[in-house]
Amino acid sequence: MSIASTQRSVPAEDAPKSNFQIYRDGGTTPEIRLTINLVLAARKWRALTDERLRLVGQSSARMEALAAIMNSPWPSSQIDIAKRLRIEGPTMTRMLDTLEADGLVERLPDPADRRTKQLRLTAAGEKVLEEIFAIADELRERLLEGVAPETMDELNKFLVMLTDRLDAGLPE
Repeated sequence: MSIASTQRSVPAEDAPKSNFQIYRDGGTTPEIRLTINLVLAARKWRALTDERLRLVGQSSARMEALAAIMNSPWPSSQIDIAKRLRIEGPTMTRMLDTLEADGLVERLPDPADRRTKQLRLTAAGEKVLEEIFAIADELRERLLEGVAPETMDELNKFLVMLTDRLDAGLPE
C-alpha cells in the first residue's frame, strides 16, 4: 500500500485555509495585519521625515548615517557603520561620498589597515545632525503623544526581538 493511499483525505471545506486564501477572500489574520502595519508605519514615518528634512536639504537616510557614525564607538569603520545600518557596502560608500563632499563626515586612514577608513563627524556634521534631530524630535513628539512610556517600552522590546530574529536569519 502506498503512503498516499494511507493518508486520510480532508474535505476541501474542512482544510485550513492558507493566509493567501484568507487574504484573497477579503479576510486577514493577526500575523498578516501585524506585518502589513509594520511596513506601512515605517514607510509613512520615513516619507513624513523625508518630506520635512528635504526642506533643509537632508533626508532620513543621511540622518541615519550621521547618527550611526556619531553614536558608534571610536574608531568605527565604514563596514561597521554599514552593518549597523543594515545596508550594503556600495550604498554606504555612495552616502559617505555625498556626506564627505558636504563637509559633514571625515574618512580617516586606519593605522592598522590601509584598506580601511575610519569615520567621524565633522563639527559641521554634528551641527547638521542637531538640526535634523530638532525636526525629527518634533515629529516624533506629535506621533507618540499620549502613548504611555510602558507601551513604548513593550513595543521596543517586541521590535528588538523581531530585529534580532531577522538578523539571525529565520529558521527553515
